[in-house]
Amino acid sequence: MSGALGGFLGLVGMSAVVGILVTAAVAPAVALSGMAATNTINVFDSLPEYLSIDRLSQKSNIYASTNSEDPVGTRVLLASFYEQNRVDVPSDAISQFAKDAAIAGEDPRFMEHGGVDIQSSFNGAVQTLAGGETRGGSSITQQYVKNVLIQKCAVMTDADEAKTCYADATKTTADRKLREMRLAIGLEKKYEKGDILRGYLNIAGYGGTVYGIEAAANYYFNTTALALTLPQAASLVAIVNNPVKFQLDRPDSETNGAANGYADNKFRRDYILKEMLKYDKIAQADYDAAIATPIEPVITVPSTGCQTAGDNAFFCDYVTKILKNDVTFGATEEERLANFSQGGFNVYTTLDLDLQATAVAALNANVPKTYNDWNIGGVVSSVQVGTGNVLVMTQNKDYSQDPDVQATGANYTSINYNTDFAYGGSGGFQPGSTYKVFTLAEWLKEGHALTERVDSRRKSNWGVFQDSCLGPQNYDNDTPPFNPRNDGGSSESNPNYTALQSTIGSINTGFIGMAKKLDLCGIRKTAENFGVHPANGSDLGQNAASVLGTNTIAPLTMAVAFAGIANNGMTCSAVAISKIIGSDGTELPIPKSNCIQSVEPAVAAGMQYAMEGVMTSGTARASNGATSPRVPMIGKTGTTDGAKDTWMSGASTKVATVVGVVNVGGTNWKSQRSYNANLFGKSAATARHRIWPIVMSAANSKFGGDAFPEASSNVINAVAVPVPDVRGKSMSEAKTTLEAAGFLFVDGGVTSSEMPAGTVANTDPAGGAASTRGATVTAFSSDGTGVVIPAVIGKTEADARTTLSAAPYGFSVAKLEQTVTDKAQDGKVVAIQPGEGTATRPGDAVTIVIGKYTAPAADTKPKE
Repeated sequence: MSGALGGFLGLVGMSAVVGILVTAAVAPAVALSGMAATNTINVFDSLPEYLSIDRLSQKSNIYASTNSEDPVGTRVLLASFYEQNRVDVPSDAISQFAKDAAIAGEDPRFMEHGGVDIQSSFNGAVQTLAGGETRGGSSITQQYVKNVLIQKCAVMTDADEAKTCYADATKTTADRKLREMRLAIGLEKKYEKGDILRGYLNIAGYGGTVYGIEAAANYYFNTTALALTLPQAASLVAIVNNPVKFQLDRPDSETNGAANGYADNKFRRDYILKEMLKYDKIAQADYDAAIATPIEPVITVPSTGCQTAGDNAFFCDYVTKILKNDVTFGATEEERLANFSQGGFNVYTTLDLDLQATAVAALNANVPKTYNDWNIGGVVSSVQVGTGNVLVMTQNKDYSQDPDVQATGANYTSINYNTDFAYGGSGGFQPGSTYKVFTLAEWLKEGHALTERVDSRRKSNWGVFQDSCLGPQNYDNDTPPFNPRNDGGSSESNPNYTALQSTIGSINTGFIGMAKKLDLCGIRKTAENFGVHPANGSDLGQNAASVLGTNTIAPLTMAVAFAGIANNGMTCSAVAISKIIGSDGTELPIPKSNCIQSVEPAVAAGMQYAMEGVMTSGTARASNGATSPRVPMIGKTGTTDGAKDTWMSGASTKVATVVGVVNVGGTNWKSQRSYNANLFGKSAATARHRIWPIVMSAANSKFGGDAFPEASSNVINAVAVPVPDVRGKSMSEAKTTLEAAGFLFVDGGVTSSEMPAGTVANTDPAGGAASTRGATVTAFSSDGTGVVIPAVIGKTEADARTTLSAAPYGFSVAKLEQTVTDKAQDGKVVAIQPGEGTATRPGDAVTIVIGKYTAPAADTKPKE
């Protein structure tokens, strides 16, 4: 230094450094004796010596498997996540070359000092004063302390706190150095040298986001910390000295790039090798060979983020959303995110890679990623029955979270069409008629049978629907009118479908007729019991139209519900994580599937019976027929208005699968039934029936399938009840009586009858006859002109003719003869057609049957 001022400042600076050095020199003795030597030592001794070494920030991995029974043993890495790419390894997993290189290059007296190397500290102080800035001198233990303090800052979730913490841990001041020394001495009293060295190598930064010797070996040389060669180990330890200057992943660098043989790193590497030779860590031959070895990094970038998971990226994204949303992993979103990105977890998932690959191939072969101006979507979700394990999750898009990448084409998206909005999904899609199964469930819950009939005539005046939550609902005055029919122009020709016919044929008016006899709120609650909810987190709609599938629901939600039906009414919520192992090998808590009895098994058996009919003879027979091997399966199809979206949902007793071809954005969608909606030369409307069988064939081959339980007779067959006798009642009174008894009233028009005009002349079936509840009863009104054929049986022919031809009858009488063996019937009327008491019109023709006696033949058999 020059000048009086410089000399004065130098004196002051040297005094402070000398104070630190004296303190550092006597501190070990002070710590052992408990005695204070000077005031300076008292100040030093009052500093805390305890430093908690928390869990290091490590990368977390997400795995899938080909074996759901052994997700760990057959694991395949999908993606890794980290803020610091680190794998914490034990000492015996680190090459001795790396340990020796660290000691020789950074702290040759590491094994002798008590945490602070006085000689190195003094040299560092002199250099600091000479150069005007703080320089080296820190022992490995001191460097470890500094890195631990920095690591504590790195895991802070508050950005301002983290920034302040980092500044305190790295500031170039004497008091920071003093505190660091004190903590280093305390650390040496608590830990063995080997543990400190291992901790140092695991915590140190090796450039960019690479931390720890294992990750550095993986990244720079595609090897492990244990397998590092001597020159590789020296090169990695060289990086620790100045990560920005010496890192090996910038081949274009002018000072440390491929063209000059990574000159900066080589200079530091060779210095370390020289020091290793100097301190007898290596032999001369080893040194010579290492010095001659060129630096040739093999940069191996670890998978980071779900974009590296390829066809499994959307499932990977779903798993990360679970880790961020579920309170099992932390009280707040920030805590959960930090735990995952810094926790060093191995997350083993439920995804079945065999089944997933099959679904991906089937989807790619039938639904393109883009289609002109139609933003078409294809989705497949499969869930294991009884566990809720998500086995398949794929869609016809490429995954990217980068807006710039997404802007390059409609094939890119970050939206997972299979899941709820809160888990990376969209707002959901209308499931169409696949939603009808919940009305079927409510129908059976309320004691109705599959063969019970309902009013299924097309009309726009359905009248009042019962709703125990919102009160009675009437849609007759809606604009446009509520006049449901099946999409595609098919007519509901039967005015009186059974619930079974409506399910097998997916008859809209049949299900509206069923809903008319139920509680709309009850239907909604039954759907909720199966875990059904809108994808956007709102409440399910419960109007009459919702019976036909107008709520917007995620495909995964419907797969869970269908798995619940197949599981005898026991619905298990979706789970995607089967196991999580922490960085210390401990198995951590995970979200469990929540299973509830959505409907009683007897009701589920009735649903299964009807839904098996859908597969064998109904709207899903195309999917059933193309599945091999074929096991018992249930299913339901769905088509939204205009064939905008089409669905095939179904299950065996082992696996439930939902396939959808949907519009995922924009107004330029096409009806999937239109001539120009062909996908790869085949109808878009039937793509679901090409994809679903492929996925379920693979599922059936791998998981098998059992017979569904037999449905009870009272669930299938409607109870026969007598038709009320309403003859003589007004037509309105007859309608009220018949409907109250559970029958569908139909006005059959006017007929000739002796009953007063306008009253019921007769019904079909007739009063007193047995018929199933819900069946049609046709009532005919009297025109008041009819007469009843009088009683003439037993009368003579003459008397009968006189009676029948007289007023008010005026019948035209014809005669037939019939042989009789009772002489009393000779010449008498033995029958009349139409029969006595039958209503008919005056002047109609009647036929009387006259008995003609014939004596019995004589018995000629000899008597005994």
